[in-house]
Amino acid sequence: MFRFRHKPDAQAATTPGEATRAAVPARSAEAILKRLEWTVLRRLDGQLFGDYRTLFRGVGLDLADLREYQYHDDVRHIDWNVTARLQTPYVREYREDRELAAWFLLDLTASIDFGSHLMSKQAVARDFVALLARVLTRRGNRAGMMIYGGKVDTVIPPGGGRRHVLQLINRMLTRPVAKPGETDLAELLGTALRALRRRALVFVVSDFISRPGWAPLLARLTQRHEVIAIRLYDPLESALPDLGALLFQDAETGEQMWIDTHDAGFRRRFATAAETREVALRRALAEAGVDTLELSTEDDLVETILRFADLRKRRRQLSGGGRLPAHLVGQAGARKAR
Repeated sequence: MFRFRHKPDAQAATTPGEATRAAVPARSAEAILKRLEWTVLRRLDGQLFGDYRTLFRGVGLDLADLREYQYHDDVRHIDWNVTARLQTPYVREYREDRELAAWFLLDLTASIDFGSHLMSKQAVARDFVALLARVLTRRGNRAGMMIYGGKVDTVIPPGGGRRHVLQLINRMLTRPVAKPGETDLAELLGTALRALRRRALVFVVSDFISRPGWAPLLARLTQRHEVIAIRLYDPLESALPDLGALLFQDAETGEQMWIDTHDAGFRRRFATAAETREVALRRALAEAGVDTLELSTEDDLVETILRFADLRKRRRQLSGGGRLPAHLVGQAGARKAR
């Protein structure tokens, strides 16, 4: 993935990611979590209401009771032995096992350290992981993390409580800058397939700019676990503005190239290539059978989580069949509107 350096003269310039790091001082894990708790989590508490049950469900069910069948009950829950004995249809009611283990599979390769505005994709990923981990652990669940930065170099087993969330944030903050190299998400997904034995809720947080071959592994992961793809992107990756001469640099290989963005033909070719990659990525995610939540560097986290809650609610409603609305799987229309 190429990023750019705007260099109208011979002076040294910084990339957008470097400018962001210079403008925003490093924060401690405690400061980041406090900011999210006060500015995001409190707003969510007032808007999600009882939707937590829809957002996160446990991995097991216990038989709670038997009652007579009613119209609209799921026929799969009919207890045929009791029905035959009493000559009246009875259904089983289940109590859900609320304990849940969530894993964040976090891509922190070089292409993630890009942002055309105040936030880089890496900062967006950090805030999302911190917030969701805190939402989970506040209700007695556990959250763990795998970090991929050219290889899977960090595995933090699931844990609960605020202190554990601080550990996750601190690990993301203290990582060295990723070295150039081609991303291979297949290594991250393959490691997760081997390591995650019990069924879990899995968030794959990445921009999915990767060497091909990861889609079949994502499909296999979906067969074993409940998987949600958090796709990070920046609007500048889809369309170039007319900014004159730019020095493009591949974030993963270090290759550089001068481009004249005054050239309308080049901008059209760039947009066409970006759209082609977009279509291929959406198709791969859909074929893998995962729910996809797109997260832009311009997005508001509260709106993102509420969109996520809406997606999960509709997925529950359509669990017997059907398709999710287009604005939830991929949000293509919303991106074009931007």
